Amino acid sequence: MRVLVVEDELPLAKLIRQGLIADGLLCDVAIKGEDALWMADATPYDVVCLDVNLPGIDGFETCRRLRASGVATPILMLTARDAVEDRISGLDTGADDYLVKPFDFGELLARLRALTRRPAAAGGTEIVVGDLVLDPVTHRVTRGGTAIELSVKEVQILEVFMRRRGEVLSRLQILEGAWDNGYENRSNVVDVYIRLLREKIDRPFGVTTLKTVRGAGYRLDEA
Repeated sequence: MRVLVVEDELPLAKLIRQGLIADGLLCDVAIKGEDALWMADATPYDVVCLDVNLPGIDGFETCRRLRASGVATPILMLTARDAVEDRISGLDTGADDYLVKPFDFGELLARLRALTRRPAAAGGTEIVVGDLVLDPVTHRVTRGGTAIELSVKEVQILEVFMRRRGEVLSRLQILEGAWDNGYENRSNVVDVYIRLLREKIDRPFGVTTLKTVRGAGYRLDEA
């Protein structure tokens, strides 16, 4: 799950980001509504966590503009305002849920998970490529019914490949898909993780599905 946190209180934004990353999520931070507009348009976030009281355009206007520009990403509004009128305003501008500060971080995580489940509720959350199955919510990975233990980062990278099965992905595309904007672009980090993934999802099963496309990148095929 990739989350955009829009919060101008930097200590709070930092705490939220650290908590989300510790829970295995990717997180980018914007401190102004104007920044949130172009970031949400440029990156396919799974959910936006949007504070109401922002410098420049406030959260209500940011939400309205996001919806007007065609961004359908679920939006959770955060605010210290607990008046019913404010909650109605937030929902009417296009927000999907509302959480009043101060909040319990566990509740924040639960609400984010609930929002990202809604679009997939009819078809389930699992991603399937051949006999390889990944549940992004539980991080459970199996091949042919056999469980595979992966680290959080390995799951994130595998999800990028499985969502774009059969496509050749460059190292930059993999970095952009599995790391947030704070990643360090080290030349060999992708190659290291690809080797680790192959040792876990391919070699024990006698298959080669995560393939190198020389001069272009990597591709995940069905077994």
